Amino acid sequence: MSELSNAIDDYLASLARGNDSAHTLRNYGADLREFTEYFSPEGIEPPPLAEFDLLVLREWLAHLYEREQKATTIRRKMASLRGLFRYLSRERRISGDPARLLRLPKMPKSLPQVPNAETTNALVDGTGGDDPERPYPKRDRLLFEILYGCGLRISETVGLNIEDIDQTERWMRVRGKGKKERQVPYGAKAAEALNAYLPCRTPADDTRPLFLNHRGIRITDRGARNIVKFYSTYVAGDSSIHPHTLRHAFATHLLSDGADLRSIQELLGHARLSTTQKYTRVSLTDLMRVYDDAHPKAKA
Repeated sequence: MSELSNAIDDYLASLARGNDSAHTLRNYGADLREFTEYFSPEGIEPPPLAEFDLLVLREWLAHLYEREQKATTIRRKMASLRGLFRYLSRERRISGDPARLLRLPKMPKSLPQVPNAETTNALVDGTGGDDPERPYPKRDRLLFEILYGCGLRISETVGLNIEDIDQTERWMRVRGKGKKERQVPYGAKAAEALNAYLPCRTPADDTRPLFLNHRGIRITDRGARNIVKFYSTYVAGDSSIHPHTLRHAFATHLLSDGADLRSIQELLGHARLSTTQKYTRVSLTDLMRVYDDAHPKAKA
């Protein structure tokens, strides 16, 4: 195995020890394998770690541009690479970190697509019925109540354990990005769904995970995404709705009903307020739409 491959394995192992999500490990692993393959054509050994300077890394970046990949994809691949070289520099396996000098493409300013409150509530209320195709309807209903009712990321949701839920005070302990923990309240609907699900929950051996799959072990984020996709297609007739859509809807609907940005920031677990501020643009877009449709002076 090459020096680069060994370094990547060690880096991914360090991420796993740091409790990074399986989704992150899978994506970073794929990105870094692609990086390795580019520098080892036809089975040639990739260069030693010491030879990966800024010019070599820019060659990789130019290759991604030549393939006309989206800015979001390039930024993710470069985040994987930056993480690797930051780790190698920290472990003193290279003398410096050339990846920190790479300039990344700017992200296009796009607003998240958010269904209105009526559509979102109809979707959530439409889950958990007596559908013969769904073996665990009560689990599915709780999943939606937490995704929309609490605004959690999908990785945070499937990472919940039984002991994280305070049923008396209706709080849950959530492990977010960067191993940061926060307390998030949940409402009456989620409490009702939780009380309905717990008696049906049948763990295999580890009783900790809240959400279980058909084998009685923790459901994966991919499994949870498939549940959301099924109901969004079956109930709402819109297969484009995904778990993060429900998180966007949670924040946007709170803001529309008068919640302040700082509170929404805390609930979402955003490190920076600027990340939360994109929801003000969504609400302003909705406001302009209402104005254009309703005000007599809005139309030419």
